[in-house]
Amino acid sequence: MIVGAIGLIYGFIAAPENVEEVKEMMASGHHGDEHGAVESSEINVEQLPGEGIAEEHVQEETHAAGDASHAEEAGHDDEHYEHVLHQLQNKPWSALYVAAFFFFMISLGVLAFYAIQYAAQAGWSPVLFRVMEAITAYLLPGGIIVFVILMLSGFHINHLFIWMDPEVVAHDEIIQAKTSYLNVPFFLIRAAIYLGGWILFRHLLRKNSLKMDEATDNTYFKKNFKLAAGFLVFFIVTESMMSWDWIMSLDPHWFSTLFGWFVFASLFVSGITTIAIISIYLKSRGYLEFVNDSHIHDLAKFMFGISIFWTYLWFSQFMLIWYSNIPEEVVYFITRMEDYPVLFWGMLVTNFIFPVLLLMNSDYKRVNWFVIMTGIVILCGHYLNVFVLVMPATVGESWFIGIPEISAVLLFAGLFLFVVFNSLTKAPLLVKGNPFIKESKHYHY
Repeated sequence: MIVGAIGLIYGFIAAPENVEEVKEMMASGHHGDEHGAVESSEINVEQLPGEGIAEEHVQEETHAAGDASHAEEAGHDDEHYEHVLHQLQNKPWSALYVAAFFFFMISLGVLAFYAIQYAAQAGWSPVLFRVMEAITAYLLPGGIIVFVILMLSGFHINHLFIWMDPEVVAHDEIIQAKTSYLNVPFFLIRAAIYLGGWILFRHLLRKNSLKMDEATDNTYFKKNFKLAAGFLVFFIVTESMMSWDWIMSLDPHWFSTLFGWFVFASLFVSGITTIAIISIYLKSRGYLEFVNDSHIHDLAKFMFGISIFWTYLWFSQFMLIWYSNIPEEVVYFITRMEDYPVLFWGMLVTNFIFPVLLLMNSDYKRVNWFVIMTGIVILCGHYLNVFVLVMPATVGESWFIGIPEISAVLLFAGLFLFVVFNSLTKAPLLVKGNPFIKESKHYHY
């Protein structure tokens, strides 16, 4: 956490403050001759046909054309440097936002999975409930951090969301048509409702779960069953709206009707993968002796299945937009394929091909180190997914994996692990009053 915080602070300090600094950075880096090598349109007099053309007159016209060309080029260069300046200033903010959202979405995905177990009255999973509760403990600090970043965007401290800039809106008819929904007060109110609802549900589920340990009947279990059913209705609406607000509105000209499901699949599989990794780690340290290979096998099945579901949604979204070939829609993918080709296609390899190849065989789902290795690949892939969703809209072609990006991951990974493992120490690792606990302890598939 400390290393990550120091690196992020350095990232903010090192960001350029004016166009001159950008020019210096580009001159010293690999961008040096990118725009300065355009030659003026010189005409070789010896190659001109006819002998009646006065050489001096041609040279005067050539110089005049060259001066005009240089002036126009200088204007384009100034615009380009200004554009790069905004992108590089956004870079540490974007790195912060990607990491903050990624670890928050893991916690949210686990909360959804936890609620589904209660609503379905699942018999296999109660031995994992305390691990799930610990991971969802990150919802509160993680949600507050994301909300603060969104507030700073609303107050124009950062410029992640271009629709928040009045100058941009004044010259953009598409964004003007969306201002009834995309306006800062309503945006922040919606964010507060999402976060408040999720955190409240998590608090109530956890409170009843702890009371269940001392309970002599199923009262608290029934309360959690009803809470979980209500939460899932609230969640499916608010999660979709959250994905539109926090991710899709970064590109306010583009939209996809599948986007809410696409983000859900990403956060869901990331959450389930984290449950598996932490459970296996705790078991290796002598805890969770009641968790057996069948529990890990079922978690790995979810990792496998939801990875395929994510790919189905990715392909459905990509294929339909690509095939229809509507310019304002395909530009979203063209930008990512041209400026982020390794990450764009690499994300598909890590989120689909790796999980399918590694977890296709049923026996491999019971090999703990194999599940952990696959899980790490999946989590890296979904971090890339969030990176590719956010960065092209905020940083554009000026991206690279540098100190801010690595530091942000270190900072939030440290905070996430601290909160989760601290929460694990606050209660027994086995829920005692759950009516399915005996079935779960003796579960074999």
